[in-house]
Amino acid sequence: MRSIAIDGPAGAGKSTLARKIAGEMGFIYVDTGALYRTVALYLLREGVDAAEAAKVEEALERIQVDIRFEGGTQQVYLNGERVSDRIRTPEVSMTASVSSALPCVRRFLLDQQRQMARTHDVVMDGRDIGTVVLPEADVKIFLTASPEDRARRRYEEFIEKGREIAFQEVLRDMKQRDAQDESRAVAPLKPAEDALLVDTTGETLAQSAARMIGLIQERMV
Repeated sequence: MRSIAIDGPAGAGKSTLARKIAGEMGFIYVDTGALYRTVALYLLREGVDAAEAAKVEEALERIQVDIRFEGGTQQVYLNGERVSDRIRTPEVSMTASVSSALPCVRRFLLDQQRQMARTHDVVMDGRDIGTVVLPEADVKIFLTASPEDRARRRYEEFIEKGREIAFQEVLRDMKQRDAQDESRAVAPLKPAEDALLVDTTGETLAQSAARMIGLIQERMV
């Protein structure tokens, strides 16, 4: 099986580009961030403080997260409920940033992610795929863009979905998320030593995808 690991900060376009690359290369796209968001959604619903490790670890005993590929698209289920459309809110994002720093949460989801790579050709994106989850991936990419560029993309996504929010609020949340992800003690956000650094600031989706596919094909020869 072949694997492509794409890491980077929030709003860098990882999911969109990984999905496009997987489609063009005939790989399965695995959105690992959705797994962490699903755990965060449960914690929010149950009123569990995402920073309280003992309480979160206890809550994990009541959580079943499943990934199913339906019509070629990844769908995420929480205790049998499809929640793919419920995990993309700022509240879930911030909670996931806190809870994903806990060792118990990372252990809970690590084996599931690795099993997917053992059984499929995958493009997997997240924040520690190349450094922790798939350190032996065939190709590792660290994808980034300026905070303003990333915040703009996320802001446009919210507006398209009918969510009223100020750009400055999105930018502030983005910078706070960066700080949390980069400073956490367990699996902090950082490039793998052998990762290709790709900055997409100012690029269109098509330009970024074409550049990344070219880099991947060079590495896989």
